[in-house]
This record gives sequence, C-alpha cells and structure tokens, in this order.
Amino acid sequence: MTSYRICVPASSANLGPAFDSAGIALELYLTLEVEEQSAWEFVHTSDLLPACSPYEAHYIYQIAEKTANLYQKPLPPCKATVTSEIPLARGLGSSASAVIAGIELANQQCDLNLTTHDMLKLGTAVEGHPDNVAAALLGGMVISTAFEEEVKHVQLALPELEAVLSIPSFELKTEAARNVLPSQFSREMATMASSISNVFIAALASGDLELAGEMMEQDLFHEPYRSSLLPHYEKVRQEAKLAGSLGTVISGAGPTMLSFARKGEGLALATHLQGILPDFQVALTHIAKHGLQTETLRPATD
Repeated sequence: MTSYRICVPASSANLGPAFDSAGIALELYLTLEVEEQSAWEFVHTSDLLPACSPYEAHYIYQIAEKTANLYQKPLPPCKATVTSEIPLARGLGSSASAVIAGIELANQQCDLNLTTHDMLKLGTAVEGHPDNVAAALLGGMVISTAFEEEVKHVQLALPELEAVLSIPSFELKTEAARNVLPSQFSREMATMASSISNVFIAALASGDLELAGEMMEQDLFHEPYRSSLLPHYEKVRQEAKLAGSLGTVISGAGPTMLSFARKGEGLALATHLQGILPDFQVALTHIAKHGLQTETLRPATD
C-alpha cells in the first residue's frame, strides 16, 4: 500500500501595490497524509479546520474530482488526514493552498504526471487569478499574470526578510473585500498605481529595502478602500513602523496585516505588536523557499 504526504504553504498576495499579481509563500502549511483505501474518507486534525463534511462536499475532494474529470480519469478513493496551520478567511491563501492540494491529490491518485505549468493553469482557472496559487505552488515570491488562457510568472529572489502577521479573530470573506473596490479607475490613477507597483517590485529585486518598504505602503488599487473594513488598519501600520518594520500591508484581501522586517528584527516587532494587540494572534514567520512538496511515506509492496 502506498502512503504519501502533500504539503502546501500559505501565501500572502498583493503585498500592497502589486494587486492580484504578486504573492509570497509563507511557512505555515496545509498538510495531507494520504493512504489508499476502498472508500473516501477525510479526517481533520487541526482546530483551524472546520468540522469534516461528507467527502463529496469537501473542497479538496471537489478540486481533485474536477481535475480528474478534466483528464477523463477515474479518481481512486483514499483516506486523507488533513492538518492546517493556515487560518481560514484571514487573507493567508487558505483557499489557494486547498486548490493546489486538491490538484496534487488528483495528480497522484490518477497518475496524471502534471507539470508545474499545468498545475498553475488549473489553479488559476479555479481561483480566478494566479497570485496566491503561484506562490503556494512554487514558493518564494512570484510575480504572475493571466491572459489569453495562459499564465506567465517570474520567481523573484528576495533579500533575507522576516514576516510578522497580525491576525485578528474575525474573518473577512474575499467577496466582501472585493465588493468595496471601485469598478474602474481613471487613466491618471491607474498610471500612478501601476508605477508605484513597478517601483516596489524593482526595489525588492535590487535589494533596496527602504524604498520597497516605502512603496509597499503607497498602494492606490485596493488598500484605500479595504482599510474601511479593518478597524485596526492604521494602528497596526503606525505601531509596526515605530517598532522598525520596513512596511506593513493588508495580507491578500485581509483582515490579516503583514509587516516585513529585516532578518533578526522580526521577533522584536512581533513582541511589540502582540503587546498592543492582545486580542490578535501575532505570528513571526518566514518566506517559504519551497512551494508544493509531495513525499512518499510508505512505498507500495507486492
């Protein structure tokens, strides 16, 4: 009997001005331990996961089934024991991690031999844009775009950075965060917003952390509108800056906020923020160098 583990990192998208195009993988993980058996079964072992639903209603199963159907393959049953370190509906890519896990589950169960490009296209089709799924699949920081049914991406080498997450107790659905955004921008506004994003990415690529941090906090595409949904927005930004953060932004659609710190400075920043945010979970984490990883736990025997 074959047993294997699927591990997918969390992700943070946008990073301020790089709206719907930039994402980083974070060292918080969704893990599936998979064993072959005669009937489908999902077991949840984390408080961050909801109660188990019938397997047909399980999101990971639905993605796996959809993937298998696209390739006209039967989906053999298995038992999947699911553990997660990723809070749901907090802007940390829990949906994208589940999508990548579901695609990989079908890939393994059906022997699809999917390429990274195949999986990125499949994940983008489900999510609607590639920022979170690209980071979860590839790891590190990924700049991506989807057009004409193709997904183009670039993995960007980053300086040594630490990420501090300020995670509130309340959820914020992506749909609600989308609904507060304007339906269109003037050409002048779009030009300014995209130029800020360009300078932000260029500053990161060149190692100019001061400029990157400054540009992170100048977004015009989404944060001016979503900040109204986050009563902690200004306080976290101001306090993080006082404690040495390079820049603080809404993580994805929120409500979590992400602050970048230089290597070795994240713990002091996290300690400061936890002191002023007693009802929040403040977590120090790092950028995950690797995305999706699958390993055999017990090889098949004759």
